Amino acid sequence: MANRNGGFIGTDGLDAPDPVTDVTPTGGNASVSVAFTAPTDTGTSAITGFVAQVASSGDNYSAGSNTGTSSPIVVSSLSNGTSYTAKVWAINAYGTSAPSDASASFTPAAPIGIFHAGYASATNTLDQLTISTTGNTTDWGDLTLSRYEDAGASNSIRGLFAGGANAGSAFVNTVDYIVFATVGNATDFGDLGNTSYTSAGVSNSTRAVFGGRIGGTSDNRMEYFTIASAGNATDFGDQSVTRYQLGGCQSSTRGVFGGGNSTSDVIDYITTASTGNATDFGNLTVGRASRGGASNTTRGMFFGGESSGDNNIVDYITIASTGNATDFGNLTQANALHCMSVASSTRAVSTNGNNKTDIDYFTIANTGNATDFGDLSSGSGGNGEVSNVHGGT
Repeated sequence: MANRNGGFIGTDGLDAPDPVTDVTPTGGNASVSVAFTAPTDTGTSAITGFVAQVASSGDNYSAGSNTGTSSPIVVSSLSNGTSYTAKVWAINAYGTSAPSDASASFTPAAPIGIFHAGYASATNTLDQLTISTTGNTTDWGDLTLSRYEDAGASNSIRGLFAGGANAGSAFVNTVDYIVFATVGNATDFGDLGNTSYTSAGVSNSTRAVFGGRIGGTSDNRMEYFTIASAGNATDFGDQSVTRYQLGGCQSSTRGVFGGGNSTSDVIDYITTASTGNATDFGNLTVGRASRGGASNTTRGMFFGGESSGDNNIVDYITIASTGNATDFGNLTQANALHCMSVASSTRAVSTNGNNKTDIDYFTIANTGNATDFGDLSSGSGGNGEVSNVHGGT
């Protein structure tokens, strides 16, 4: 039933739309993306637009606003580190709906990436960088367990580090997590169903999915966690091929795995919100073990890898479609095996692997070769990496 009491002064509020529902904010860098469900009862005429407004305290929704014709609407010029809520209004020719219910709170933050630094031996070191700047990494904290060749996945609030091999080279099923708002050591999250090594992780805003090698054997199994709730893994389904040393990237709806096993060029994808087996997506430009993967909501990128020899190739895909990857450019260093990669909405940042400390960056919208970003605290070895702003957020 359309709102019979709303509308701006001078408009016919009796004909205004019903309120918007399901307002869901996703904080970004000094911004928020406000998703919502439009009302089914639009009033006397079609909806012409929506207004999203945010409040930093109480019911004063004047901290920022923007308009749009559909969900989501991005509100910019907010303050990183400040907590906000959002409301949305629907508009037609006759007036404005009553406001939606207030959203859950969100806190914009600068886009950061966190790398598990170290090469071919167990470490617990976590390095951080701000993706929108350049420079060397700084210390974040430590994992609960020293290890190597683990996998990472995250949403805007938490990052998970799963599996790997410990100081005795025994495979582990340990999963740790960090909270992006708080610099410090990781906390135990739960366990994978099996030990895992040289796997990859993908995620959306609620789920992290890990797939690849089980113990020391190539495998096609995938497991998932609900990121907000500590606990053990649940079976997700199977990838289209058996492999290890693969890369992963994601949008808000899809997780995409690519490469593996030194010669695999297979790319497949899952619908992250559901469970089930992966579907064929296409092929990389060169078959290779490619641990580095990162994305924004549109493009996924795969970095370096091992083929007939280690390479510095970077490929990209359009995540919403299917098809073969396209050459993007090159990392700055040759022999870029075991890369670690993160991304914001505009920039991808990747290490060069093979015990190098070099970090590169790319502008995701523009193909071309990498530019130097800075250095890790120690060599890169294909360990886990997470970001608070990525394609699945």
